Amino acid sequence: MLIYGFQNVLSWVQLALAVYAAVMLVDAAVRREDAYRAADKQTKGMWLIFLVIATALLFLLPLMSFLPIIGLIAVIVYTVDVRPAIKHVSGGRGPRRGGGSSSDGPYGPFNGR
Repeated sequence: MLIYGFQNVLSWVQLALAVYAAVMLVDAAVRREDAYRAADKQTKGMWLIFLVIATALLFLLPLMSFLPIIGLIAVIVYTVDVRPAIKHVSGGRGPRRGGGSSSDGPYGPFNGR
C-alpha cells in the first residue's frame, strides 16, 4: 500500500516537472536568437533541441530512469543560467520589481531626512 502511494506521488511530481519543462521550452522559443549569442549561451536552436528532448523524456519515460534525470538537468541549467542571462541581455528587469532606484521607499525616494 505504501509503495502505491509513493508511486502516485512520484507520478504527480513527474507530471509537474514535465509541464515545467514544456513551459521552459515555450520560453526558449519566444526569446530572440541574437540574445542567445549576445549572452554567450550557445544558440537558440541548440537549447530548443535540448528542451524538446528533455520535455519528451519527462513525459514518456519514468522519472526514476536515467534519461529523464539528464533531461531535468538540462531544464534546470536553462532555468538558472541561460534564461536570466538572456533576460538581462534583452532588457529584462532582472530580480528587482518596479522602476525606481535602490534608495526608493514605499512612498517615494528616501532622502535621509
